[in-house]
Order: sequence, then C-alpha cells, then structure tokens
Amino acid sequence: MDLGISGRTAIICASSRGLGRSCAIALAEAGCDVVINGRDEKALRATADLIRSTTGVSVTEVIADVSTREGQEALLAACPTPDILVNNNGGPPRKDYTELDRASMIEGVIQNMVTPIELIQAVAGHMCDQGFGRIVNITSLSVRMPIEGLDLSSGARAGLTAFLAGVSRQIAGKGVTINNLLPGKMDTDRLKGGFERAASQSGQSVDAIRAAQAAEIPAGRFGTADEFGKTCAFLCSAHAGYLTGQNILLDGGLFPSAF
Repeated sequence: MDLGISGRTAIICASSRGLGRSCAIALAEAGCDVVINGRDEKALRATADLIRSTTGVSVTEVIADVSTREGQEALLAACPTPDILVNNNGGPPRKDYTELDRASMIEGVIQNMVTPIELIQAVAGHMCDQGFGRIVNITSLSVRMPIEGLDLSSGARAGLTAFLAGVSRQIAGKGVTINNLLPGKMDTDRLKGGFERAASQSGQSVDAIRAAQAAEIPAGRFGTADEFGKTCAFLCSAHAGYLTGQNILLDGGLFPSAF
C-alpha cells in the first residue's frame, strides 16, 4: 500500500535501536526523509547507514538525549518543521515503588511525559498551519495493565495519555492527529533482559522463562519490531487522518478486554 507520505519529513526519537529504529525504517520505506536520534554514536550510525542503503531517503543523525533541553534543541535544529513526530524514549529501570526517591520520580516523569509534550508543543503549530501532521507516542501496555516494577514508567506514560486526550481533539480539525502505540511483549533486547532477570531470580533457564511467557499470549508469540514499525507508519499515513486520540495495543491479545 502506498501510504501517501513520500517526501514528508519525520523526526523519530530514540531510534538507533529497538522499536524506535523499526519505526524509522518503516517511515523511510514509505518515502519519508528521517531524522533519527540516539545516544550511542555507533548504533545510530549503523541504523543511518542501513536506512540510506536500503531506501535512498535523506537521513539526518542527531546524537543526543532527547530528555534534555539541549537534545530537543538539536533535533529541532536538524528539522524545525517536521510533518511527522514519533515520540519515544527509554523508561526508568525496573524498581519496586518503595525504592523510588523524589529525584528518580521526577526524572521518570520528564523522560516519559514532559519530554514528548515539549516536543509536541514545538511542532504542532507548524503542522496545524500547513493542515497536515502526524504524531505518534510510543507508550506501553503498562498504561492499561500493571507490570511489576514499572510503576513509575506506567504512571508517567498514563499521564501523557491523559494529557494528550484533550489536545488530540483540540487540533484534529486542522489535519493533525495524535495517537499512542502501546507495545506489549515485543521481541526486543529489553524483553530479553527481563527473561535473564527472571531466570536468575527463579533458577529456571532463559528458554523456559521465554516459553512460559509466550504461552500466556493468545497469539502464542512475542511481537516483532518490524510489525510494530509498520503499524506506526500506517498511523502516520495519509489514510489515517480520521484516526486520532486512540491507544493502539500491539500485544497479541494479552490484555483481556472487550473494549
């Protein structure tokens, strides 16, 4: 399917690896020029080289921590008027709520709530003026279903979701959409790290932990970065202009709900 966004420009935050990387690749495959971002120069360069060699689009690399004001300024200097913004960022590490202090809670809220809001504030005006814009926020299944040890990440992402529920409807009439992508158990390095942690705590093998967790998912498997990226690209497409203010679960049916 032609997504109708060839020639558009997209900023994809935290896109040197993982789900952000897959979104950048999918948007580049749709013909978008992309601005990609990460803190690991080697990983960022490898992603940029892959996208250039396989798609031929323009790729701009911005080495920065998007949570910082300096990082945001660097991204916006590289692309001050994007047509598409994909908000993504690392979350706080797993930690029991009793171990969280004020500083770590503030940092988590900045990472997963304040940062995407600040970037939306910076780009939404231009999108509204031109009559087209697509904003996708990568949040988490934990917004809908608690995950042990991710209370801070869940709370910050849920706060972002609530904040943008009204904003998305405020600007929908100007051709700008805001949607959230909620990954469940995706086959990424972060998930593998969780297997290793669980294995060390339980004495079971990593393979046994992996198989047990996959069996809990109605689809019988973990999600792939590729299908996540292509879902993101569709939300950014010309065909998704009537889809806004939504939370799209990619979880293989793990969250049991009729609505």
